Amino acid sequence: MEVAVVKYNAGNIFSVMSALQRLGIDATLTDDKDVLRKADKIIFPGQGEAGNTMAYLHQHGLAQLIKDLKQPLLGICIGMQLMCAHSEEGNTPCLGIFDVPVVKFRPLPNGEKIPHMGWNSIREVKSPIFDASLEDEYVYFVHSYYVPLTERTAAVTDYVQPFSSALQKDNFYATQFHPEKSGSVGERILTNFLNL
Repeated sequence: MEVAVVKYNAGNIFSVMSALQRLGIDATLTDDKDVLRKADKIIFPGQGEAGNTMAYLHQHGLAQLIKDLKQPLLGICIGMQLMCAHSEEGNTPCLGIFDVPVVKFRPLPNGEKIPHMGWNSIREVKSPIFDASLEDEYVYFVHSYYVPLTERTAAVTDYVQPFSSALQKDNFYATQFHPEKSGSVGERILTNFLNL
């Protein structure tokens, strides 16, 4: 199985590569469009700022390519946010795979801190990358922007208010949390994705 990880100007990509190595997957980190088109599975990870990362994707011809892919693709953190329609971060038009905005956490009624950082649970899981045993399991988050609940929500997490901690549409899967930093639970989610 050929697994490609999208190479672009985002941080934290190498932790995904390391997680895949732990699972016995020798993934290719690449921005080569032909390699991405031929891969069996694609992971679109990262941490970064929406405007800069979208500009990079457009400049390197990756924005349209990602939207056109037919094989399973998993977006992680900023990867998930860039798959949405628009981000409040930098007032940035995004890829539009999921027709939902990305918004900033607002002033906090219970004194919650922003960014949302650390372990939190996922519930109402419904996607082939999850199974029933993952209901209420804990995963690792680092983010100041979130995706509201939508018909494409594949998991829900509560912080300030309920939000989409995962999305799914057709061959596109996405998690706001970092499965590569979520221990054995994250490994199960990555394995479920790789087994699609």
